[in-house]
Amino acid sequence: MIEAVIFDLDGTLINLPVNYDKLIEGIEKITKTDYVGPLTVAVSKLDEKTKKRVFKVWDEAELAALAEMTVNDEGMAVYREFSEKPRALVTMQGKALVKAALKRLGLSFNVVVTRENSLDRVEQLKHATRTLRMPAERTLFIGNTQGDSHAAKNAECQFRRVGTNKSAVPNP
Repeated sequence: MIEAVIFDLDGTLINLPVNYDKLIEGIEKITKTDYVGPLTVAVSKLDEKTKKRVFKVWDEAELAALAEMTVNDEGMAVYREFSEKPRALVTMQGKALVKAALKRLGLSFNVVVTRENSLDRVEQLKHATRTLRMPAERTLFIGNTQGDSHAAKNAECQFRRVGTNKSAVPNP
């Protein structure tokens, strides 16, 4: 039985066309190194002061992409399907983008976990289930990648994958 649902954001509920080439250039300037991916792993190794500077550049890249955001129709249908259940959002996006996107779409969650909380998806899922006070095995994680599936398994959550079908977001 599913008692709570956790959603990923980008690729699951929305599609956000971030210019990652430009973002990585900005990160390379800040860190004075050549980029070594994956992005979340590279950023997680930075000291807190540098990480804050990187998050600022990352926020700017995400907010620039907000105007081109589209909705993932399948993900939104699942959101509506579970509208009566406690819901959490876990995302590698920043708080600034999350706040703007949720307001624009009229979505709400009992718990929101962003990259500022953790750059590790398993830790994000565990934080969300603890905060919701729900057993992980009775929590469904909705995501769109193989990495999401692995994270759900490692966090002992159920998993459901959605595709990336999309439609335009109405202007606010």
